[in-house]
Amino acid sequence: MNQDDLLTRGSGVSRRRALTLLGAAGASGAAAACGGAKTSSNADSATTTAPSTSTSTAQAGGSAGTATTATSTTAPSATVDCVLTPEATEGPYYLDIAKVRSDITEGKDGAPLTLRITVLDAATCQPIKDAAVDIWHCDAGGIYSGFGSASTGGGPGGGASGRTDNLVFLRGTQLTDAAGLVTFQTIYPGWYRGRAVHVHMKVHVDNSVKHTGQLFFDDGLTDTVYQRAPYNARGARDQRNTDDGIVGSAGGASAIAAVTGNGTYTGRITVGIKQ
Repeated sequence: MNQDDLLTRGSGVSRRRALTLLGAAGASGAAAACGGAKTSSNADSATTTAPSTSTSTAQAGGSAGTATTATSTTAPSATVDCVLTPEATEGPYYLDIAKVRSDITEGKDGAPLTLRITVLDAATCQPIKDAAVDIWHCDAGGIYSGFGSASTGGGPGGGASGRTDNLVFLRGTQLTDAAGLVTFQTIYPGWYRGRAVHVHMKVHVDNSVKHTGQLFFDDGLTDTVYQRAPYNARGARDQRNTDDGIVGSAGGASAIAAVTGNGTYTGRITVGIKQ
């Protein structure tokens, strides 16, 4: 039985149930979730050489299937430094209802983004297998699933009001493979008032939360992506990476994903955790 056998499109199982089933199917050491969330707004002490990031001027694609001039950032070196990734605040929009699935788009419009996250042991540089990685982020309009509409936001101070019936779009969980890798199919995140463009994440190992953090995107790339629909239907965002203090506490340049693409994007980032 593989992970795809455990779910159907548009429906899933709770993380605890899914990981129990995965364990029964032979996934060794599968991490259950639902533990108390560990959050922090302060960076852990770490030393790293950040991957260099550059962005070409280009037209980015909007919805899936739109081919445009290539936009890319410089990929990190093949040599990975073993560092403890600083934590960042969980934020107000975490829902412990994650699904074990790789495609989290739920039909949401936006530039397609394949997000590849590698989890390493910061002490040994070894990949961690069967860690449960949660991600969640807002849609192109700045709205999180499970929360209200956004007038200019969808986040803190952005006008989110109440809950919505759709609790699952742009939320999901994957178990790391032997290389410590998980892959999600999603869309390039939108923005909401007071925050730089970001994706939230949690990493669970052995029934406990080992990391709560956020990853970010190069501002030049975001400017290019936001020139196209559906992102350009909104006004200009009010926060860039240099304006958002959480970017610094989350690791600064090392918290910015390396992204390549030409309207359909692939982002990569490595997370070092303490077991």
